[in-house]
Order: sequence, then C-alpha cells, then structure tokens
Amino acid sequence: MNNRQIPAVMRRLGAEALRWPVPALIHKGRKWDPFRILISCLISLRTRDEVTGPASERLFALADNPKKLLALPLTVIEEAIYPSAFYRVKAGNFHALCRELEATHGGQVPDTLEGLLQLRGVGRKTANLTLTLGFDAMGICVDAHVHRIANRWGYVKTKSADETEMALRKKLHRKYWKRLNGLLVAFGQNHCRPISPVCGECRIALWCAKVGVTTHR
Repeated sequence: MNNRQIPAVMRRLGAEALRWPVPALIHKGRKWDPFRILISCLISLRTRDEVTGPASERLFALADNPKKLLALPLTVIEEAIYPSAFYRVKAGNFHALCRELEATHGGQVPDTLEGLLQLRGVGRKTANLTLTLGFDAMGICVDAHVHRIANRWGYVKTKSADETEMALRKKLHRKYWKRLNGLLVAFGQNHCRPISPVCGECRIALWCAKVGVTTHR
C-alpha cells in the first residue's frame, strides 16, 4: 500500500465504519472532556472495550475531575473500575496523577504532547488520544490495532507501536492523523483481526499486502 492508495482506503474504511460498533473511548453525542479521555484511556490499558466503557461510566458517575477523584478512597475507585486489568495499581496511579494535575497544572490536563508525557503512567498512545479526542489537536494514536494493520498493509515496516507512530508521522498526510485510530480500531476489532482476518469480504483487500497473514477467511 502506498500514499496514492490511502485516500481510497480511508474513504472505504469510513463508509464501512458506519456499520461497526463505536470504540469504547468514543461516545457519539458527548463532549470529549480531556480528563475523561485521559482516565478512560488509562483504564483501557490491557483491558477489553466491553470492560473499559462501563468501568469509565461508573467512575465518572462518582468523580469527573481531579479534585473529586482525589476525594474518593482507593477502595471506591478500585470497585468502580473492576474488572479492569491491574485495577488496584490503576487506582493508586489515578490518585498520584490527580495530585500532579492539581499541584502542577491547576487541575487541568496539559494540552501538549510533551506535557502529557510527563504525567505519571502516560505513554504516547494515551497522550496522543487525549490530544486528538480531548483537545481536537493534531496527533497519531497508535495502539495494537494501528500497529498491526499498518504493517499488515505493508504501509510501514516497524517492530513497535512507537516506531509505527514515528513512521506514520513521516509518511501519512496530516489530514488523516486524527481519524486513523478510530477507524483502524473499529476495523481491527470487527474485520482485520489479529488471527484469521476476514480478507474475503474486505473492501480494501485489493491494496493490502497481507504481510504476516498465514490464514484468513
């Protein structure tokens, strides 16, 4: 796959995405508050979408800003986000993160990649998603789906999500940066799965190099 084919690929993925469930961190008709996006993304780490969404809703019903979350006992946070993976560790990290936001940023989430990456437990995936969804700012959020699919297409050749982000920043037109994660997460969950992807029904199979695909349907 090359840059001449990307516009058609993105158009077809956009059309197909209307039939797919919305990823857990993207809620139609809701204001994308940076703090909610940040915390939801941290809850989602090593956790399935069907757990992340309800866990985030339970927590935000109790506290939707750093000051309120700090007022919650750790046991209450743990109960709210259970069964998210490492829920006890995450609860402690949330307190530490909120103390940092209150002490250093006036209770506000930083609106730069550099500022976000300085926060406790925040990596590039979380920082980029907070920027793109929370601030409508430029960024490329690369998770397991984006990393896998971009390499499967043959569009990049990288060994890690961070390497994929850097390669996409150099190669992919900026107008696709913010949309890429939402489309490829939905595509990866519903169609281009890690094992035995549904290549026989894929609308973009014509351009996919199928790198690393040994079995498909």
